[in-house]
Amino acid sequence: MTSMDRKKTVWLCVLAGSVLLALLWYLSSFSNRFVLDGADGRDRTVNLPGAVGPAEDGRVVLAAVGDIMLSRVVEQKMIAQQDWRYPFLETAPLTRGADLAFGNLETPIAAGKVVPTGSFLFRADPQAVEGLRYAGFDILSLANNHMLNRGRDGLASTLRVLDEAGIDSCGAGLSEAEIYAPAVRTVRGVRFGFLSYTYAREQSRGADGETYGTAYMETERMRQQVATLRESVDVVVVSMHAGTEYASAPHPSQTAFARAAIDAGAQLVLGHHPHTVQTFEKYGDGYIIYSLGNFVFDQMWSEETRLGAVARITFEDKRIASVEFTPTRIYDYAQPRLAEGADKQRLLDRLRLAQ
Repeated sequence: MTSMDRKKTVWLCVLAGSVLLALLWYLSSFSNRFVLDGADGRDRTVNLPGAVGPAEDGRVVLAAVGDIMLSRVVEQKMIAQQDWRYPFLETAPLTRGADLAFGNLETPIAAGKVVPTGSFLFRADPQAVEGLRYAGFDILSLANNHMLNRGRDGLASTLRVLDEAGIDSCGAGLSEAEIYAPAVRTVRGVRFGFLSYTYAREQSRGADGETYGTAYMETERMRQQVATLRESVDVVVVSMHAGTEYASAPHPSQTAFARAAIDAGAQLVLGHHPHTVQTFEKYGDGYIIYSLGNFVFDQMWSEETRLGAVARITFEDKRIASVEFTPTRIYDYAQPRLAEGADKQRLLDRLRLAQ
């Protein structure tokens, strides 16, 4: 072998070694990732730090959040970042890693102009559903006081966009039957039924004579629906959009409605609307989270409205085995991140189980 051939051999060995090291580094990076093969075909790869993974040994994990508002400054931020996933980039592991993810969508999704800061007539671009899919939401409540901000057409668009994205919804519809229809999902052999209600009495008749709008919080009707749904599912979850805005404790009307739901057969009541985190209690055979606060919102004007909580509810043998909370804090008018220090401790203290 000539001197030139030896030099070529050495350089080839060095190059091969560099390629091998790069490949090993790339493969090792997957040790910090967690992949779920969703039946819906969605990419559910998430970074492990802070991730809420699916339960093992036949258990099921439900991740639940509070208010998701994708309009106004939140939409402006998504456009500025050129990323419809922007609000969820820091917290996606908390929702998309669970077996089921649930939240309250406080915004109709429909084509239109960007909503100016300060307006209370919300609307989000249909492309914003990309963020909801990225965050892994499976079921969204539409029973709230902003879902009809764009009328029947806005509601129809919202239902269509979510359906096309493979996201179920409940608490609103284009007919009375649809308004009060539950969302049902089966996970690992456990059949979950979700019902959603709001304090806002918002129902109207369209040109076709059909009633459209949101599900109103009528206690007796809710009792009957829970009892009926309980006959066909293993777990009933009731979503409640109610309470006094910016209050840290539930109003008696929240307590009465939520406890009536548990008495009727629900295992879990998830609350939202106050824009602040409220208390948590075990009542009878179920659990009540009165308000999970803001998850994605542009209310940066107070510390309380910047805070929220992601609940991790683990079901075992079709019953709730544990409830855990991860406090969050909103930054940049749009993006929740993990809360730390005094913020985190204050929310955990407030959510300490009352029995």
